[in-house]
This record gives sequence, structure tokens and C-alpha cells, in this order.
Amino acid sequence: MLDRLNNLEEFQALQEKCMAARRSEKRKVLVCCGTGCTAGGNLAVFEELKNQMAVHGVDYEVALDPDHCGGNVTGLKKSGCHGFCEMGPLVRIEPEGWLYTKCRAEDVQEIVEKTLIGGEFIDRLGYHQNGELYKRQEDIPFYKKQTRRVLEHCGHIDAESIEEYLSIGGYTALTKCLFELTPEEIIKEVSDSGLRGRGGAGFPTGKKWEQVAAHKEEGLKYIVCNGDEGDPGAFMDRSCMEGDPHKILEGMIIAGIATASTEGYIYVRAEYPLAVSRLTIAIAQAEELGILGDDILGSGKSFHMHINRGAGAFVCGEGSAMTASIEGNRGMPRTKPPRSVDKGLFGRPTCLNNVETFANVPDIIKKGAAWFRSVGTAGSPGTKAFALTGNVVNTGLIEVPMGTTLREVVYEIGGGIKNGKKFKAVQIGGPSGGCLTEEHLDLPMDFDSLKKVGAIIGSGGLVVMDEDSCMVNIAQFFMNFICEESCGKCTPCREGTTRMNEILTRITQGNGRMSDLDELKSLAKMIQVSSLCGLGKTAPNPVLSTLQNFEEEYIEHIRDKRCHCGTCKALAQFVITDKCIGCTKCARNCPVNAITGTVRHKHVIDTTKCIKCGTCKANCPVGAIKEG
Repeated sequence: MLDRLNNLEEFQALQEKCMAARRSEKRKVLVCCGTGCTAGGNLAVFEELKNQMAVHGVDYEVALDPDHCGGNVTGLKKSGCHGFCEMGPLVRIEPEGWLYTKCRAEDVQEIVEKTLIGGEFIDRLGYHQNGELYKRQEDIPFYKKQTRRVLEHCGHIDAESIEEYLSIGGYTALTKCLFELTPEEIIKEVSDSGLRGRGGAGFPTGKKWEQVAAHKEEGLKYIVCNGDEGDPGAFMDRSCMEGDPHKILEGMIIAGIATASTEGYIYVRAEYPLAVSRLTIAIAQAEELGILGDDILGSGKSFHMHINRGAGAFVCGEGSAMTASIEGNRGMPRTKPPRSVDKGLFGRPTCLNNVETFANVPDIIKKGAAWFRSVGTAGSPGTKAFALTGNVVNTGLIEVPMGTTLREVVYEIGGGIKNGKKFKAVQIGGPSGGCLTEEHLDLPMDFDSLKKVGAIIGSGGLVVMDEDSCMVNIAQFFMNFICEESCGKCTPCREGTTRMNEILTRITQGNGRMSDLDELKSLAKMIQVSSLCGLGKTAPNPVLSTLQNFEEEYIEHIRDKRCHCGTCKALAQFVITDKCIGCTKCARNCPVNAITGTVRHKHVIDTTKCIKCGTCKANCPVGAIKEG
């Protein structure tokens, strides 16, 4: 247990001790214990590492000890997400920077004997691509093309240790704001950086802080962090909260100092128990040291932090719905104005930003606006974290400069499309986003460029689809999600999205009409114009973008009663190709006797009898039956 720090000098002394202790760890073993790798069994790897290191006499420490500055100790750490989820569970070895992939508990003895004791790299545990072995994590193409700023320390420090955070310069930006900068200077630095909200809207962060700071009347003001990451396939904020929670706290406290706000709330998805746990630990540690609470480091400034678990509703990611949920009310958006900067949480001025936005703030304060602007574009400076998922070779958490093209992300970082298939599209921005196609592969991914083509960055989900993906089915999936997540407050969203979902379902079931296409467009326009909140206004985007780019697939479903991808089972057609050897196995297993033919001759499927169960395809020994 550490003593409370009463002034800047005591803070600096402790930080120096933590830095010295970190330097004394001659080797570090960083076991990824983010949600993905934990599910893959890395906790067992961690425990076996402790056992084997003890058996082999390797001097190790699990927690960084500020009073331990010497010897030849090995630091064994539970880190946050390393990002390379496709290859997890992951273990990183420092100072070499080696990365072991797909680790199991049974690999640990060899890791200890050959690597920790013998200094040897184990080739079979390394990452291989196109016949080449990559030992160092930073040399792997997945990492080499990234610029990790927000995620810089995720996977490199013990996520549950404030001592570790202090050892890498953590809370230095906070002390600068407490003792060197005025609130106006803090806001100016953030404004000059050009930092825009990373939650999707891209509103200038400095301007929002300025609007909250402008309220000088008596009474509380609030800082709210949006960690209610609800987009399907998105996990950027989760990984930040799990892997570097103190960085988020530091950004929020700085926002509190800049805007004269003394209360902070982190709204976290209830489905993120590990993020909640690590944030809770981080808050308790910061309070114990006097970095949170009353009279922070003897500065006279106070800030208190609270965690709110989400209500399990996608709509609570919207600002006014979120504040309503924190207040204990049903999470439903309200009309604007007033906006949250004027009348937000508990009716008071509120600064609301998302996790990634706050995580950018400490580095901006420490390194300056010019440093932040050194990457990205003029209108969208800095970096952006994305969750890269779908039909791509390397899935995981990435961070790239704003303006990076989709081609670079999919083919250089992601390693291209799985199984050598052709790229078809990527859904960006989740249910509120849009569909980008091959013609957009060289489009810079920044706020303004994406807006021009009817898409948004959103929170940062990137779902890659290959040639076998049915875009009508994709549109129906997102519309069904929106229907389920609509709060129901306004009629255009509640009823309009329901009608759109009914039409899309009808089309995927083979009962569509050509007039449905015009009706979808008409409903979409009505919903966009009339809905109360951003959820409703952007709800039709996946449908509109797929209609614009893949209208022929809609027509195929309606006119030809066919889904060439084979995704829409009601429209599936099974065909026996010339590969058929006439073994009769398909005919013998067909439950409705829809297949005819003689031994050693090609068989035929009667489509009028076929119930599209797929039994024939499953039983064909030579793969002669094609679905499409």
C-alpha cells in the first residue's frame, strides 16, 4: 500500500522510484490478459509461467515494487490487449521484443527453459507469413504499418498497477495542468491540436470544453466518458479501458481542471466486466495516492470519479440517453437544444467525450499540439483506433493515422482477404455507418472524406466482407439490430425501421417486389429527416449504401428469386456439377427424394421438390454440389 501524496515533490519522488524499478527489470514477460486472450486460456499460461519460473529458479516479480531497484529480476505481467487477436493467446518477451503466438500452458516449460534461461527464440511459437518468420513484434506487418499512440502502452504494462503507469510517465500531464497551466491554456492546447471526438461525430474537443468552461454560475459541472461501445464488431474502447485505464482517468481529470468540473462518470457497457474491474481498481489506486478526490496533490483542486454500468441498450450511447441512464431514468434521447454542454447530467453543464478522445489528452498536454498534428490530415489530425474484423486474414485492434486508406488497412495490416477470395465491401461505423466498396479502397479514412461518400467513422468498427457475402442479408442484419435497439420514443424511428426491416426480410425470403426498392428509399429519407436522435437519423445508412452500391443484388433477390452467395437460405439453389461421379449418396440421403440419376452418371436435383436442407451437399464425397 502506498502513502497518500500531498504535493508535487512527493509525486515526482514516487514516479522516479517507479521508473527506476521498471529499469531494474532486466527482462519482462507480458502475458496478454485482455478479454480475447483470456477467453483463449492465457490465465492458465500466466499461472504456469509462475510455476515454471519458480521451479527453474528464475527470480521474478508480478507487481512492480518501487522499493526494488536492483538485481536481475524478471517482471511477469498481466497486460492488456496486444491487438493481434487472430493470433492469440499472445506472450511478449522484452527487451528483445519477441512475440509468441497461440500460446498454451503446455508451451510454458519450453518458454522458460529455452527463452528466459537460454535466450533462445522458439520458432514454432513465432508468427509466420508467406513463409517468413517474424520474431520481433514490431517487425510483423500487422504492427509495422500502425502508429500506436492511444494504444501505445496496451500490452506493454500491467494494466492493474498504478506503479506501472507512473513508471512510463503517467500522470505527468496532470501535474502540468495542476501546477503550470491555466484552464484557458489547457483548452487552447487541446483546441490547437485539432483533436476531434473519436466517438463518431468528430466534433472539435477543445470547442466542447470551452463551451462547458464558459458556464461560470454556481453549481456542479460534470465530465462524462462514453464507454458504452455498442456497435457490432467494435472493441476499441473496451481494449483501452482494459489495457490502460489510468490514461483515461488522467484525460478526464484534465478535462475537469480545464472546465472547472469536479465530478466524473464513466459509463461502461455491462457486458465489459473486465473493463469495469480494471477501471474500479484504477480509481481506487488513484484515490489512495491522492491523484483523485479532494485537494489533488495539494493543489486545492478536486475531482471525484464514478462508474456507471450500461443499461444494455445501444441507444444509451447517445449523449442525452446516456445522461438519463446515469440519472437512473430510462435511457431515451431528448430534443435539442439544450445540448449537454449547457444542460446535461442532472441538468448541469456536461462535457461528454468517448474513451479514445480522453485517452489522447495526456499526450497532447505532454508533447504539444504540434506533435499531435504531426500525423493524420489537416482536418482530421492524429490517429484512430479500429476494430478490424470479418473476412480478413489478420483480425484485431489497430491504430493508424487519420487519412490512412482502406487498402492499406485491409491488405497491408489485415493481410488481405481470407482463403484468397475477392474483396467485396467493408461496413464502417457500425449500424450508423455505411458500406464502402472496391472503388473506395484508396479513399482516405478521415471524418470529412468518409462523409462525402455517405459513410462515417463511427466508433471505429471495420467489418470486412468477401465475395460470398450477401449485401441484402447484411443490410437486413443491421436493420434488425436497429429495430431491436430503438428506444421507441419517436414514431419515425420506431415504425419506420420496423417497416424497413419487414421489407428486407421479405426480400431475403424470396417474396420481394420491385416496388420495395422505392419504398425502402422513401422510408429511409423520412426516417433521416424526422427522427429525434442520431441513432434514428443514421439508421437507414446501411440500407442506402448497399442499395447504392449493390442494387443488382436486391434485383437478383426480387426478380430472379436467387441469392448467388447462398446466404439467404430461402433463395438457395443446389446444383449438381459435372464433378458428380454418380455414387448415388446424395439421392440416398435426400429426405424428400428430390434427386434422381443412375450409378456412375451425373445426378439432377428437382428444384420444385428441393427443401434446401443442404443434406446433399453435406454428404457429397467429391464436392460436386454447389449452393448459390
